[in-house]
Amino acid sequence: MPNIKIFSGSSHQDLSQKIADRLGLELGKVVTKKFSNQETCVEIGESVRGEDVYIVQSGCGEINDNLMELLIMINACKIASASRVTAVIPCFPYARQDKKDKSRAPISAKLVANMLSVAGADHIITMDLHASQIQGFFDIPVDNLYAEPAVLKWIRENISEWRNCTIVSPDAGGAKRYVTSIADRLNVDFALIHKERKKANEVDRMVLVGDVKDRVAILVDDMADTCGTICHAADKLLSAGATRVYAILTHGIFSGPAISRINNACFEAVVVTNTIPQEDKMRHCSKIQVIDISMILAEAIRRTHNGESVSYLFSHVPL
Repeated sequence: MPNIKIFSGSSHQDLSQKIADRLGLELGKVVTKKFSNQETCVEIGESVRGEDVYIVQSGCGEINDNLMELLIMINACKIASASRVTAVIPCFPYARQDKKDKSRAPISAKLVANMLSVAGADHIITMDLHASQIQGFFDIPVDNLYAEPAVLKWIRENISEWRNCTIVSPDAGGAKRYVTSIADRLNVDFALIHKERKKANEVDRMVLVGDVKDRVAILVDDMADTCGTICHAADKLLSAGATRVYAILTHGIFSGPAISRINNACFEAVVVTNTIPQEDKMRHCSKIQVIDISMILAEAIRRTHNGESVSYLFSHVPL
């Protein structure tokens, strides 16, 4: 593929390498470091003049540092005369702060969108945004890819009783597109859990809407952070008669008490994609399994570079 460069930020170099390998490319040379006062320094180690540049950086780990590193890398490539700079952000940072839900609350996802645009990004590729309207925060093209093809493949290959399962959304907010689409594609029933929160990351009570009795229940959501919601949901599903409970999540953040909660919960498996590195979490929790989505991102990059439609990836992808 001529006139294309792929650079990796420090947040997820393993995923960047897999994307480059699938495209038959080598990662571009870049050095990222910090000065003694903790300022981020980026040095692009090769010419990008006239090149189609893709920078892979996920919103995980030291999120603020990694976001700043991405902005500096974008700007460095832009002022070095790259023809186009695309930010490939598998897990979009600050995506949960997408609306003003109380007085004086910031819309931080919009702020991040502004920062990426001002830094010089011409295009954004991301996956399973927490809220689809975040695409509207940008005045540049945004491709919001879905992990759905990879999730469907995993269910069919790893859950023998998938034809007798119910796809469950752990909250009403996630029910509209992602979860119902998976249920439709599998031609199985759908259920949802209505939850009421006292405060952030703390669920007060849950109500199951739908039938899971004598069925495999598969919880599906775009992300899990402290895992209080999905662990409470798993208990609710078992008490409602489910035979086994799985959780499938696009972004496994797993902060705070998440790992201990999963270890103590009744899940057969908690399946996440590799938009966020999971190696360390898997060492502490045998229930965590990972789906590789590098092919979806690599195919999006290839199609973007060749001027082809990326919407094809919403339902088809060679895995």
